Amino acid sequence: MNLTDRVQQLFNDSIQTKMQAQADLAGPIARAAELMVSRMLDGSKIMSCGNGGSAADAQHFSSEMLNRFERERPGLPAMALSTDSSTLTSIANDYDYDEVFAKQVRALGQPGDVLLAISTSGESPNVNAAVEAAHEREMYVVALSGKDGGRLASLLREEDREIRAPSETTARIQEVHLLAIHCLCDLIDQQLLGSP
Repeated sequence: MNLTDRVQQLFNDSIQTKMQAQADLAGPIARAAELMVSRMLDGSKIMSCGNGGSAADAQHFSSEMLNRFERERPGLPAMALSTDSSTLTSIANDYDYDEVFAKQVRALGQPGDVLLAISTSGESPNVNAAVEAAHEREMYVVALSGKDGGRLASLLREEDREIRAPSETTARIQEVHLLAIHCLCDLIDQQLLGSP
């Protein structure tokens, strides 16, 4: 297969995964956006976390909330837990890398807040520890996962929301996660500002 054919195959794989995700995830994404807006209207915030590309997705979501998505509006209360290198490295050094997000959730999370937990496999120990910490703090969880949901799926409570990308391939899962994040941002703005 030449390089151009390979690129076309990757585009097709991504399109097919997203088409499957559209059928599977429209409802879960809508319900997650409703949860996030209801919590923000009650004065709560959204905290987000993930590793690697999922850390970038957590930061992407937070920046769209704090600044703006596609329309002008006041900033919304959100924070990514993967951005403070001093905090991350001190917790990892003094305790354990599995605690880098959980300790922040315990310190900053309030009852009613939302944790956006992102893990392509659902097996990230530090993300799962953050979910447990969020529940300790009486927070809600919106999980972006993939594959079979992993341990993350088993940690979720009835009031939580899971958006599970229908793929076994990390790259395809991440592509669906980014689209889901943009859907969440759009639906949040639509609920707060009305239709464009």
